[in-house]
Amino acid sequence: MVHEYVRAHRERFLEELVDFCRIPSVTAEGDDGWKAARWVARRLEGLGAHVAFWEVNGAPPVVYAELGPAEAARTLLIYNHYDVQPADPLELWESPPFEPQVRGGRLYARGVADNKANIVARIQALEAWLASRGELPLRVKWVVEGEEESGSPHLAQVAAQHAERLADADGCLWESGYKDSAGRHVLYCGLKGIAYLELRARGAAQDLHSSWGTLVPNAAWRLVWALATLKAEDETITVEGLREHVRPPDPAELEHVRRLPFDADALRERHAISEFVGGVEGADALVRHLYAPTCTICGLRSGYGGPGTKTVLPAEAVAKVDFRLVPDLTPELVRDLVRSHLDHHGFGDVEVTLVDGVRPARSPVDSDVALAAAEAAREVGGLEPVVYPTMAASGPMYDLCDAFGIPAVGFGVGWPGSNVHAPNENVRLDDYFEGILMVAAFVERFAGRP
Repeated sequence: MVHEYVRAHRERFLEELVDFCRIPSVTAEGDDGWKAARWVARRLEGLGAHVAFWEVNGAPPVVYAELGPAEAARTLLIYNHYDVQPADPLELWESPPFEPQVRGGRLYARGVADNKANIVARIQALEAWLASRGELPLRVKWVVEGEEESGSPHLAQVAAQHAERLADADGCLWESGYKDSAGRHVLYCGLKGIAYLELRARGAAQDLHSSWGTLVPNAAWRLVWALATLKAEDETITVEGLREHVRPPDPAELEHVRRLPFDADALRERHAISEFVGGVEGADALVRHLYAPTCTICGLRSGYGGPGTKTVLPAEAVAKVDFRLVPDLTPELVRDLVRSHLDHHGFGDVEVTLVDGVRPARSPVDSDVALAAAEAAREVGGLEPVVYPTMAASGPMYDLCDAFGIPAVGFGVGWPGSNVHAPNENVRLDDYFEGILMVAAFVERFAGRP
């Protein structure tokens, strides 16, 4: 059956994953994504899927595929992305990021955990099913985009243009997931949204000798003062009106979260910190992590930052700031609130630009698709899974799922040491092959739920 097929084709399956990870699909740095998109399309066509490229000007293509009986009682939407993060800093990689290498039972490559191993594991799970059990027990509709690592700026447009293809799905298997430090599969049924802003302050027409600091405004100081109004030292976000749009979790959600395992000591040790922000502890820390919005300075650029000294008065300063969003915040609302806040505090000259954003999304933890994933995790992993109502990270789940009333669940083959978005990204091979089996078990469970 499926287990035997996977075991017999283990070497080829690994070679396929290695081949896919060799493609440097960093679309945010100008890679057009077509090579990775064609790789995915060819592999899906090999399953007998009907494949199309959904294109939007200025964006890498979305690969769309359908397979399985059209008359099936259930339709499963699957979402993945073939783009990967930049590999910088290269000097911290122990092997070249796009020359995949197996070491110590792990496969190292940029994008292997986020998100290429999940794509290939799902393809291989359906191959194993078709080869060992015949026709799929449900209809599959698959969306694989190439801009997730850049905020999916075109996916909402694509989804709206092809709504008739997507809206009838009964559930969605989202792109990624992992095992926790105890070896339990972690499932999630939602994501925070994000508003990624650029704040820009301008001073003189050009950089000047720093002696002019007596008379000429310093753009860097101007921006620092503006940023300081967004958040208090106790970490409270001070943007007027923002908290009024935060929907608190209901009692059932709180009860569910407070029952989840959460090893605060291990987390602090992993990140080499003595305490969490604000000294929060225990279940309260997890509640905050999942249900509180954030305001983060992601980067600052101004003046001179090279070696030695250069006495310069900066003419311009730029900050990248992201807000992680919970219901009922939206990217546009946060942009407008920040604009109003800065105006109110005398910083009307500081420019605010919404670079990209997605809305928060959330599905019930007891939906059929979530229950099927939990059953598959128990069957394949042998342990009770950890089911999160939402993740603290962000993605375009609203555009593909919430907008059409489709419940979602995410699971995958990562682990706490996968180094996602960092040097030496990796997956454990045992987790990878178990992940193939879990997808097959999930398909069976979801198709058979009453």
